[in-house]
Amino acid sequence: MKYLITGATGYIGTQLTKRLVAEGHIVHALYRSEGKAAELKELPNTNLKKGDLLDKPSLLAAAEGCDAVFHVAAFAKPWDKNPKTFYDYNLDGAVNVFEAAKQAGVKRVIFTSTAGTMSPNQGGKSNESTARSNDFFTDYDRSKGQAEAIAKQMSSPDLEIVTVNPSRVYGPGLLSDSNGVTRMVKMYLEGKFRLLPGDGNSLGNYVFIDDVVEGHLAAMRQGRAGERYILGGANASFNGFFETLAKLSGKQVRMVKVPLPVMKLVSHVMEAHANLTGKPPVLTPPWVKRFHYNWELSIEKAQKELGYQPLGLEQGLSKTLDWLRAVK
Repeated sequence: MKYLITGATGYIGTQLTKRLVAEGHIVHALYRSEGKAAELKELPNTNLKKGDLLDKPSLLAAAEGCDAVFHVAAFAKPWDKNPKTFYDYNLDGAVNVFEAAKQAGVKRVIFTSTAGTMSPNQGGKSNESTARSNDFFTDYDRSKGQAEAIAKQMSSPDLEIVTVNPSRVYGPGLLSDSNGVTRMVKMYLEGKFRLLPGDGNSLGNYVFIDDVVEGHLAAMRQGRAGERYILGGANASFNGFFETLAKLSGKQVRMVKVPLPVMKLVSHVMEAHANLTGKPPVLTPPWVKRFHYNWELSIEKAQKELGYQPLGLEQGLSKTLDWLRAVK
C-alpha cells in the first residue's frame, strides 16, 4: 500500500512511518522542517514531500497516487501568543487534508485527534459517546473537537474518515511536546521533577506509543467511517503513576503536592509574562483547570471493534525506562 502521513516528523508520525515501511509499505512523508526530516531520509520506501497544512497544492501533490492517508499533523503546543494558530492548523488544516485526499481519489483517511475532546468523568469512565459536561478547556482541545465534527460531516462512501483519540502518549521516540509524559519520566529519574498537582489523586489515562501505532493501523483496517475510537491505555492517578515509576526504577523522589489555587495563581503570572515576552509558559490557567477533574477513559469500543489490546502501565513504563537507559 502507499500511504500519505502528515506530521511524519512528529512523535506519533515518526513511529507510524517506521512501522509502515518495516511492513513493506510505501510512505509519502509530509514535512516542513529539513532538520526534523533528517531521520526519515534514512528509511527505505519513504518519499519525503515538503508541504504545509495551509498549503493546499502541496497537500494535493503529496496525496497523489496514495491509497490512504494518516492525518497525524497538528499544532499541539500547550500555548501560543495567537490562539488563532490552533484553529488555522488543527481545524482549517484538517479540512484541507480531507479535501486534498478526496481530490486525489483517496478513499480512506485516519484522523488523529486527542482524548482531550472527551468529557471529564461524570460518575464513571468517559467514552466516545459521553456528552461533554462543560466547554473545552484549551484551544488545542477545542480546535480538535471542531475538526472531529467536520470529519464526521465530511465522511462519506467516497471518502471514509475515521477518527482516533490517543490519550497521554508515552514511550520511546522524539521527546517533543507530544511526548511530554516521557520527558516527565526522564526528569523524575534526574531528580528534576517533584511536583504533583493538588492532592495527586486526579485520574488520567496513559498509553504506550506502540499501542497508539497499532491502534492507527487497526482503525485503517476496520474502523467504521464517521466513528471515533479512544486509543487509551491504563487509568492512573498522578500518585499511582509516580508510585509505579518509583517501584520500577528503584528511584525514590520526594514529591511535593502543590495546592491547585497556588498553581492557578502561578499560571496566571506565567501567562501574563508569556504574553509580554512571547516565551511559552510552563503552565497556563486552562491546563490547571483540567486538574480539577478526573479523566478516566473506557477503551471498550476500540477493543470490541478494532481488537485493540494495549499494555498495562507497568509494562509500558518498563519498556520506556529500558529505552531511556539505552539512549543515555
